[in-house]
Amino acid sequence: MSEFHGSIVAIVTPMRGGVAADAPLAWDQLANLIEFHIAEGTDGIVAVGTTGESATLNEAEHCEAIRRTVEIVRGRVPVIAGTGANSTTEAIELTRHAKEVGADACLLVTPYYNKPTQEGLFLHFKAVAEAVAIPQILYNVPGRTACDMQPATIARLSRVPNIIGVKEATGEVARVAALREHCVDNFVLLSGDDATAREFILAGGHGVISVTANVAPRAMHEMCAAAAAGDAARAAALDAPLAALHRDLFCESNPIPVKWGVHAMGLIDAGIRLPLTWLSAAAEPKVRAALQAAGIKIHI
Repeated sequence: MSEFHGSIVAIVTPMRGGVAADAPLAWDQLANLIEFHIAEGTDGIVAVGTTGESATLNEAEHCEAIRRTVEIVRGRVPVIAGTGANSTTEAIELTRHAKEVGADACLLVTPYYNKPTQEGLFLHFKAVAEAVAIPQILYNVPGRTACDMQPATIARLSRVPNIIGVKEATGEVARVAALREHCVDNFVLLSGDDATAREFILAGGHGVISVTANVAPRAMHEMCAAAAAGDAARAAALDAPLAALHRDLFCESNPIPVKWGVHAMGLIDAGIRLPLTWLSAAAEPKVRAALQAAGIKIHI
């Protein structure tokens, strides 16, 4: 089995100071969060992904968050560094830094806003892979990037030696079969959609890079393990209490709801960077109810 499997948390980046353009990062709380996840069975950690507010961290903060995560984890679970960008040069620089500080792999989102062609995507990821000798995982999330990397393009990229997998966040479980058929053997298939992750793994995927795991790490680990073992009934039973979380942690833009949830659990301060805002009063009951349905204790 690949070391990149099971429930891999797209970890939030703790901040202080409420809602602000420059809300300071809370490194002590990041350390506590990482220990919480390791104790609860999380199978891997993505540092500074979308849920980690990569878009509002400057380059120095981004690199420091990766370095500290690697340092705190101490090899106990794999660390995947979010190093994607819509500039190929910037993606190479971030990926090179992640390799230097000891990340186990990098996660590279499809370039956003500039909407490259499929050939442009192939050449972008190939350039990053050839520039930095570290395992690299592609990340396809067209709902955020306005760019959908097609299975045929992923299959081409699977033949680049250090491109080892993909995080597929379309929610289209049918893509698993196409990817398994056309990608090289042992290419890692990770869901990027909590709501369909169970079906994704049962269809032959290896795991999920999860938002829900921020608040329900043990449950997500156990659900993924059951699905990977082919125990569809147990996986469904474990997933059922999480269904509201899979839905309602996206009732406002990620990571707004999940940061409120982690804060409600008493694990982080109420801090987030503009242009994101704190969870609205109208949405709060929905997220609160989803946490309670999953049996998660909250303190506010």
